[in-house]
Amino acid sequence: MVNLDSPLVHKRYDTSGMFNHIKNFPAQCHSAWEEVMNYNLPSDFSRANKVIILGMGGSAIGGEIVGDLLKSENNIPVWIQRDFELPCFVDEKTLVITVIFSGNTEETLSAFSQLMKIPAMKLVLTGGGQLAELAKKENIFLSTIKYESPPRAAFPYMFASLLGMFNKLGFSYEKTMDMRHTITFLNRMIDELDVTIPLAANRAKQLAYQLFHKIIVIYGAGVLSGAARRWKTQFNENSKNWAFFEILPELLHNAVNGYSSPALAKKSEFPILLRTPSLHPRVKIQYDAVIKVLEENGVSFKVIDGNGETALQQVLGIILLGDFTSYYLAILNRVDPTPVPVITFIKQYMANNRGE
Repeated sequence: MVNLDSPLVHKRYDTSGMFNHIKNFPAQCHSAWEEVMNYNLPSDFSRANKVIILGMGGSAIGGEIVGDLLKSENNIPVWIQRDFELPCFVDEKTLVITVIFSGNTEETLSAFSQLMKIPAMKLVLTGGGQLAELAKKENIFLSTIKYESPPRAAFPYMFASLLGMFNKLGFSYEKTMDMRHTITFLNRMIDELDVTIPLAANRAKQLAYQLFHKIIVIYGAGVLSGAARRWKTQFNENSKNWAFFEILPELLHNAVNGYSSPALAKKSEFPILLRTPSLHPRVKIQYDAVIKVLEENGVSFKVIDGNGETALQQVLGIILLGDFTSYYLAILNRVDPTPVPVITFIKQYMANNRGE
C-alpha cells in the first residue's frame, strides 16, 4: 500500500498541486471576507424576503453551507437551485445570487437567462467567463472570485464571500470576530493535518486508510447537512471514489432498514457520521440509535465530532478535515486529485449535443 508519510509519493501523484489549495483554506476565507467587507452592496438588497442561489457542484456548495449556518439566525429562507430552470417563485422581493466559478456552467447560465426577464434583485459571484460578461452588460452587481483553482478548491473563497454578503445585508448575526477566530482555528488544524505530520499523529491520514477500497456513505444533520454533501463530492472528485450522503432524521425512516442485505455491502460500505454539539437534542439521540444498529449489523463506521467554540468553527473544521481526507485517499488510490476527466467528457458531450 502507498506510504502517505513519503514526500516522494505525494510529489508523484499530486502533480497539479491540490494539496496547496487545501492548505490555503484559511487564507482564502481571509481574503474573501476582507474584500466583501469593502463592498457597497445595493441598499435595496437588504429588503429581500428570500434568497435564491443559482449554482452547480463546487459553485453551489458554499451557498448551501451558508444557508445551513443561518437557518437559526434569520427569517430569510435560502434556496439552492441546481438546475436549468429558475424557481417559479422568484419575484421582485427575491435576491438571486448566481454563482459560477468558471462563468460558463450550462445549467446555471440557462437559469440566469430566465432571470433576466424577471424584476428580481440580482447579484453575480464568478471568476469570469460568460457570466461576468453578461453581468457587466446588464449592469448587475458583480463580485469577482480572485483565486485560481478548480471550483471545488475555491470553496472557502466562495463560502466566505457569500457569508460576508449576508453579514453586510443584516441576514446574519455579526460574524467578523467569529470569522477571525475561525481562521486561527483552521490554521491550527492545518498544522495537525499537514502532509509532514506522520500517520500516527494525523487523523486525516488514518481515516483515509480506513476508507481505502470502501464505498463511503456520509451521514449529516441540521447544520452539517451541506457538509455531508461536501464530504461526498470531495471523495468523488478528489479521490475518484464511490461516495454518497444521507441526512438525519430522514435516513431513520428508510436507510437504516437496508443494512442487513446484501451481505457483501457490510464489507464494502463505510458510513461516516458527522456530528456537532449544536444539533437538536432528539437528533443526537437518533445518532446513538444509528450507531447501535450499525454495530448490531457488523458494519464498520466512524463518528466525526466537530470541534471549536462556534458553529462556524465546527462546520468549517469538519469540512477541512474532509478535504484533507479526500486528498490522502486520492494518493492511496494512486490518482491525481485535481483532474476530473469524466466530468470534462460529460461537458464536452453536452456541448456536442445541443440539438436544434
